[in-house]
Parts: sequence; structure tokens; C-alpha cells
Amino acid sequence: MHSRPSHGLGLGSVLTLGLALLLAGCGALPDKPARATLYDFGPGIAAPAAAANPPAAALPTLALAEIESNARLDGTQILYRLGYADANELRPYGQSRWSLPPAQLLRQRLRDALSERRTVLGPEESATIARTEGRVPDTLRISLDEFSHYFESAGSSVGLVRLRATLIRGTTGGDRVLGQRTFTVRRPAPSADAPGGVKALAAATDAAVADIVQWVDQQPRQ
Repeated sequence: MHSRPSHGLGLGSVLTLGLALLLAGCGALPDKPARATLYDFGPGIAAPAAAANPPAAALPTLALAEIESNARLDGTQILYRLGYADANELRPYGQSRWSLPPAQLLRQRLRDALSERRTVLGPEESATIARTEGRVPDTLRISLDEFSHYFESAGSSVGLVRLRATLIRGTTGGDRVLGQRTFTVRRPAPSADAPGGVKALAAATDAAVADIVQWVDQQPRQ
């Protein structure tokens, strides 16, 4: 007895098979990528009463250069270190990002703080004054060397900020360094995760900015 050749599936079988393939295909589709949570340093602290600070004209104009940082800090990743395991390894949080690179966030915060007490210019504005008026404001340069959520142990962590500030005065004989100082600030993190690290780093940044402003105000004036 010879078997009868098959010429295809019935209509019902075809529909059933198609539905099964469709459902299998839907199950295989990747989930929609989760959008990273963006963070910055917050709205900032309200400026003290005007009477508590000298007017801007009482302090000389200052030029604030773009902040330098190492290549690892040029991106927007929020980085942490496990000091108790391998302090040399920088690790990124997966679904959390800064809204801007840390150096840019720091510069905004620093410029706002300095501007409460004096006129602060950017590099292009300073160059324009030098060309048109023949005078060069002192320039503040910042190098951001460390900016991480640092875990001293599994249950204890801090926001760690380390930067170097250099105040430069331009003269006819060339630039002269008025002062240079390294600032290292730690602030405790309220939780062992990205939001906790962000709060600690924002607090450490504000403390570092306050220290820099005080240091700049103590330097010799033109």
C-alpha cells in the first residue's frame, strides 16, 4: 500500500500554526529599553541676603576657564568605587546618568557661587576685554581629578570630590601663578545606590565650591 502524498495543511491547521508563530514572535521581542534616570546637583541653595555679601563691584572681575578633567569623567556616567574590594576600578551605575558631564555641572555651580560676589567672565568674554580694553582679569583654572561614589565598606559610602584650583594673573611678562591648592571633600551618602551617591556628590561639590570661593577671595588683588 502506497502512502498518499501530502499536498499541504488544511486551512484550520495553517491558521493555528500562524497564531502560534505570532505569539512566539511576540514573546521573543526585546523589552523596551528602560530610560536612564538623569540627575544634576539640584536647584542650589538660595543666595544669602545681599547685606551679608559685599557688592560685586567690591571684588575684582574674574575669568573662569573651562574645567579640565580626565577622560573617564568626560561622559555622563555616575561612577562608583568599591574601596574595600578594588579601589582602582571605576564602575558605572547602569540606569543612572548625569544630565551633563560632572565638569560642566561643577562649573555651573562654581560660576553661580562666584557671581554672588563679583563679575565672572567666560574665556571668550575675557579675551574680548583683553583686546578692547587692554586689561586681563585674573583667571581661575580648575582640574577635576576625582568624582565618585566611594564605598569604604559595603555599608558605608561617601561622595568623593577632589580638584585642583589655580589662580593665574596675566602680565606683560607672561602668566604668573598667584596660588594653587588641592581640595578634597567627602560627604556621607544616605544610601548605597545611585540616588544616594548623587546626593553625596552634590553635597561634596557644594562644600568644595564654598571652599574655593573663600580661597579665591583671600588671594592678592590686582
